[in-house]
Amino acid sequence: MHPSLVTSLFVTFILASMLTRLWLDSRQARHVARHRGAVPETFAHEVPLHSHQRAADYTLDKLRFGTLSNLVGAAMLLGWTLLGGLDALNNALREALLPRVGPLGYQLGLLGAFSVIGALVEWPLAAYSTFRIEQRHGFNRMGWRLWVIDQLKQSLLGLLIGAPIAALILWLMGAAGPAWWLWAWGAWVAFSLVLMVVFPIFIAPLFNKFEPLADTHLAERVQALMARCGFQAQGLFVMDGSRRSAHANAYFTGLGAAKRVVFFDTLLKRLTHGEVEAVLAHELGHFKHKHVLKRMLLVFAMSLGGFALLGWLTHQTGFYLGLGVRPNLNAPNDALALLLMLLALPPVMFFVAPVMSAFSRKDEHEADAYACAQASGADLARALIKLYKDNSSTLTPDPLYVRFHYSHPPATERLAAMLALPSGTGHAAPATP
Repeated sequence: MHPSLVTSLFVTFILASMLTRLWLDSRQARHVARHRGAVPETFAHEVPLHSHQRAADYTLDKLRFGTLSNLVGAAMLLGWTLLGGLDALNNALREALLPRVGPLGYQLGLLGAFSVIGALVEWPLAAYSTFRIEQRHGFNRMGWRLWVIDQLKQSLLGLLIGAPIAALILWLMGAAGPAWWLWAWGAWVAFSLVLMVVFPIFIAPLFNKFEPLADTHLAERVQALMARCGFQAQGLFVMDGSRRSAHANAYFTGLGAAKRVVFFDTLLKRLTHGEVEAVLAHELGHFKHKHVLKRMLLVFAMSLGGFALLGWLTHQTGFYLGLGVRPNLNAPNDALALLLMLLALPPVMFFVAPVMSAFSRKDEHEADAYACAQASGADLARALIKLYKDNSSTLTPDPLYVRFHYSHPPATERLAAMLALPSGTGHAAPATP
């Protein structure tokens, strides 16, 4: 692998992904601004003009901030690679750490320093998003103290959780022979599965309070729905999402016997019992159609390909030199290869996003159809409109932007698909949502 070829491909993917992203963002901004003055006819009876305009303004603000974030990300990517940032960091840490803590300690130090620098760049952007954009549009409910505590908790958890698996993978890269990538992939899969069980029980409560659903009538209705659908969960919980944000949501979390149903308190304040049941039926549709399992297996399969590719690239000197890093002569290069892989993949994976988004939108339509069969389609339609309105989701996205970025169908397409369901599926869609 010649270094110049690696450099050329890398630069090509960076430029192509950035230009495509900017083009799509500009299309979305023009389309939303052009339709800001009128509510789409489908929603004219439910969404007032001021809510529609608020959603347009929120969308445009997020697009502008997204452009800034993408430019910062591209600058960081070039700075770490072709401009020599990672090479300089590696040289400094190798000389300082290798004689004192040995090869594994030096490599963990390199990963840690890279993560810290990345966090220092990300924190100002995250703070601006929270305290300017989210606050300007009435969504942020956090103060600076809670925000800083959250960042520190996340960093500490990243260290406590990430360091052991990173150490294991680096050790396998150096000790497991040519097939190390297969062992490392197996370790990563096992770690991911354990984390799915551990997260709802030990990690999520570090950030939010989870209390059993106290509304007995709603609890009975939800349990009856889950019984009809053949779904079992460890419990029904309400999360204090309003402590941080006005956004509303509901989700399943956990794996196996550790599965939990979680409602944001903001969701329960806005939706009727029938609407909550319909939203939950949609989530159950994902499990009924095995969307969660299929997505998990796809991620594991893609990660297997990634580990196999990394196993080959670690031995390619051109891979390092083409990305602006001189490989070590007297120390392992495993951490360097891992970091370069993580840096080089996003511009390439950007062009895989439309395929993944298309599969995701298909899954959402299937879950909607399942919800309309198991609960009320009218309730689901009303719930979706309330959530779109309360979360300031634009009702007039650019169609091409949707095809590339949206994991969920836009509101108009989603309701039209529900109305087109054949009779007898159990749905009862309203004449006017």
